Amino acid sequence: MRIICLLSLYCVIGMSNAIVAGEPDANVVVQQVVDAAGGEEKLLRLFRTRETVNASSDPEKKVPERVSVYEPPQYWWTGNKERVKNELMPDEPATFLVWAWTLGILIDPTSKLEVIPEILESDKPALGLRVSQSVKPPMDIYFDQAEKRLVRIDWRNDIHRFSDWKEHDGVKYPSKCIGYKKSTGKPWYFSEIIELERLKELPAGLMRR
Repeated sequence: MRIICLLSLYCVIGMSNAIVAGEPDANVVVQQVVDAAGGEEKLLRLFRTRETVNASSDPEKKVPERVSVYEPPQYWWTGNKERVKNELMPDEPATFLVWAWTLGILIDPTSKLEVIPEILESDKPALGLRVSQSVKPPMDIYFDQAEKRLVRIDWRNDIHRFSDWKEHDGVKYPSKCIGYKKSTGKPWYFSEIIELERLKELPAGLMRR
């Protein structure tokens, strides 16, 4: 009888360990997606883009190009205009989206990371991470399960879908994004990075606070 009880206990423990082993670990997922992008040392921290942002529901609408310098999440300049006025209470949520698609938010020590249930994105399974504390409200970020590339960010009232990956100076990044309203499921902006350049220092004429 004692042997049977012990065997039953071992089976329960074994099943529990198997369940735990099957659950993805947030740190492991972060390492995988950062490696897929080129490694932590190659992540974008200070960079310049030439891009278009079409803030309409018409993907064919012609919009002018703009040049921006990013150092997310605290800094964003378009031309010489500083877009973020207060680092303690940022008034430009887009800087946090940039911080997320560059993956910097995942390695920030203030970020709390939690694995969330996977979803289907473009008919493919996507791993999910919820990021909190470093961003409010919490942000859900999804990565293609096979390639570990960013495919989607759910945050605030919007869903942002990423595509058309490119590479610059050892880092891979999505060059296109379409934003959808959660309430309607309809697109409301289309953005495209036409050119990206990593910067070693802040360009002349720009100043940090």
